[in-house]
Amino acid sequence: MSQGLSRKIIEYALTFLVIVSMNFFLPRLMPGDPFTFLSTEEGSITIIYTKEQIDRYKAYYGLDQPLLRQYVTYLACLGRGDLGYSIYFNETVGRIILNRIPWTLTISIIALVLGGLGGTLLGSLSAWRRNESMDQGLYLIMIVCSEIPTFLVGVFLLFFVAARLRWFPLAGGITPFANFKTGFARFNDLAAHAFLPIMTLSVTRLADFYLLARNTIINVLTKDFMRTAQAKGLRKRRLLFRHALKNALAPVVTRAFLSLSTVFNGAILVENVFNYPGVGRLLREAVIVRDYPLIQGVFLFMTVTVLIMNLLAEVVYKQLDPRVN
Repeated sequence: MSQGLSRKIIEYALTFLVIVSMNFFLPRLMPGDPFTFLSTEEGSITIIYTKEQIDRYKAYYGLDQPLLRQYVTYLACLGRGDLGYSIYFNETVGRIILNRIPWTLTISIIALVLGGLGGTLLGSLSAWRRNESMDQGLYLIMIVCSEIPTFLVGVFLLFFVAARLRWFPLAGGITPFANFKTGFARFNDLAAHAFLPIMTLSVTRLADFYLLARNTIINVLTKDFMRTAQAKGLRKRRLLFRHALKNALAPVVTRAFLSLSTVFNGAILVENVFNYPGVGRLLREAVIVRDYPLIQGVFLFMTVTVLIMNLLAEVVYKQLDPRVN
């Protein structure tokens, strides 16, 4: 095993250990616990257990033990692949998260593809027509879009497109109690509910990829090989897509892998805006009821996703650009 690979493995292992430790301790720093309070959707607090019941449940779940012993037990269970048992939902944490992942993964991947392809294409055209009116207009729009928080885009689409124009459903992932006669009807309903969350996540990704592609291709266009290609009289389309974009592809593809974790994080807010039944809404539900095992499981899932995407980004970037060690 090479020294560089060994160092990278150690770095990721230490990062994972630090995050797992924070994942354990941070939920326990929040006021309240899973048995003392039950927070409703309206934010009111209601005591639902007697002291004897609280003591019995804490003993059953090991929450009466010293914090250090709880931490060691948590690491031991994690080593066995056991994420724990949800106190509130009365189900294994792994199964709960697996049921929610498809919802979040679907809107995240589609948003990333739409934002990545659209932003890269627009950035390429803008770089080719640098300082022209089209470039200046696109650049101004994308700068504004990149500075708008994702949840504000979602709130705007929710109030204007869904509530005012009524083009799409207000909330949820599927129409409750609907009896779909065909699979196509079910797909249409799912697509209608997912459209606004996808568009919300795509807007910021579109601006991000646009700015990256534009700046990278502007730099590529100044290279000697591009001047040589232009001197040969090649068509503009071939110059842009076969030469400029091909040589600017490495940072764009790398950003795509890194952006998947960013889109996942953005989905947490977007899913709560649209009440979409993904991992983001699950995290909010877990925090409200102080469900420690579920909070830990969701954060761990997000952590592993980010680390894997970062690792894949490094591997892919080295494959696309052999000059990187």
